[in-house]
Amino acid sequence: MDKILNLNTDDFYVTVEPGVTRKTLNAYLRDSGLWFPVDPGADASLCGMVATSASGTNAVRYGTMRDNVINLEVVLPDGRVLCTAGKDRSFRKTSAGYNLTSLFVGSEGTLGIITKATLRLYGVPEATVAAVCAFPSVQAAVDSTVQILQCGIPIARIEFLDDVMINACNKYNDLGYPVLPTLFLEFHGSENGVNEQVQQAAEITQLNGGSDFTWATDQEQRNKLWTARHNAWYAALALRPGCRGYSTDVCVPISKLPQIIVETKEDLITSRLTGPIAGHVGDGNFHCIMVLDLNDKEEVRKVKEFTDRLAR
Repeated sequence: MDKILNLNTDDFYVTVEPGVTRKTLNAYLRDSGLWFPVDPGADASLCGMVATSASGTNAVRYGTMRDNVINLEVVLPDGRVLCTAGKDRSFRKTSAGYNLTSLFVGSEGTLGIITKATLRLYGVPEATVAAVCAFPSVQAAVDSTVQILQCGIPIARIEFLDDVMINACNKYNDLGYPVLPTLFLEFHGSENGVNEQVQQAAEITQLNGGSDFTWATDQEQRNKLWTARHNAWYAALALRPGCRGYSTDVCVPISKLPQIIVETKEDLITSRLTGPIAGHVGDGNFHCIMVLDLNDKEEVRKVKEFTDRLAR
């Protein structure tokens, strides 16, 4: 079940079967001028992304899977086939009846098996620019994120990596970024619009003590930058060969983000644990990737206590 069905370029939607992955769809769409932006890092099955309500680096601009599913075909436990928005329907909004589509997004197979998904597509932006900016402290980097969002700059991606994670990414991907708390940013739009967004964002980061932007303008440079971000899990594991990884995932209101990341960082240092931080900070979401030796019972206990504190 890996067919791409019913691409409609006028109405910006496509229907896919469960075997179609994110990269396969975007390769198929390449000549249409459209793309599907939800990017959890892995080349995941799109219906799997619906089932888990996947998110990712582009969510700050384009939303999560929940915002980008128009209709689903689902097989219910008793064998009935349900189309959550009605058979072959693909309108963008409705106020009639229950929102069954959203109910099934994120249901992880507990309500039924997704056999088709109709997804919202977007026009490929005229201009795309990525940049990297280092900061003297975690607080300065996260404050910049909050201020960029408060100013209404329509940023496409804004990712935070702490100094431990940047060091890990440098070693794993053979990069040379300063070992400081860092933001990876990406801007989408027209040439003039992108220049304006970049100028505004640069002013905010500089007011918070950020470095000048390191640019990635062509596709190859951007791919290298975002590959480094998506390889964060493997880069973190490489800090302690032979150890295992344990990922955490928390989300808070954006106003609370500077406080929780600073407190988490202090807790890691006090607890003497290895836990590089990377996050989709534009959504108030971050991951602390714990790297631990499962044979060290004391370390396992400390990690469990730390992750309990983090979640609370």
